[in-house]
Amino acid sequence: MSDKVKFYYNPMSRGRMVHWMLEEVGAEYEIQLLDWKKRDHKSPEYLKINPMGKIPAIIHRSTVITETPAICAYLADAFPSAGLAPEMHSAERGSYYRWLFFGAGCIEAAIFDKKYPRVNSPQSGFLGYGSYDDTINTLEKAVMNGYLVGNKFSAADLYISSQIGWALANKDIEAKPAFVLYHKMCTERSAFKRFMEKAAKIS
Repeated sequence: MSDKVKFYYNPMSRGRMVHWMLEEVGAEYEIQLLDWKKRDHKSPEYLKINPMGKIPAIIHRSTVITETPAICAYLADAFPSAGLAPEMHSAERGSYYRWLFFGAGCIEAAIFDKKYPRVNSPQSGFLGYGSYDDTINTLEKAVMNGYLVGNKFSAADLYISSQIGWALANKDIEAKPAFVLYHKMCTERSAFKRFMEKAAKIS
């Protein structure tokens, strides 16, 4: 069975995180570029892969994986030599899951709810992330001292730093020193630079 990853991608999507992740783990991958304007993501062929019609998705060893944090977590485990996830039963594994899914469940939702307020905004207790202020304050404290888990870069850092970079670029969060320094530290990695070079050629 081939170990090559088939990567359904558009560089103007959350697939950028997965592209970086593929470079980090050193996987051999084949890009299937999807054109937004042609609505490739809603084609019958792609909807068989991801019924949500969202980008990205990957196929690896005949398994389809969708949802960006799930793909990042999967790749970290599928290519363990890259060292992007703590050992399964280690003390750090719980913290790793915590921050990876904090990124997935809280950060983006909080930012978009603040940027585009709901007409009838529910009380914070009904929202999965609580409140914008609590989310941003928790994020700031988490990244203040460097990497999120065990003083070592992980898939959780890749995911969270990508979200921070996107939010800073769009001025959706205040450029607090902790955010700027953390993002800079994560994006100084050689895999990030390779990803950016390749993404620029696709764009």
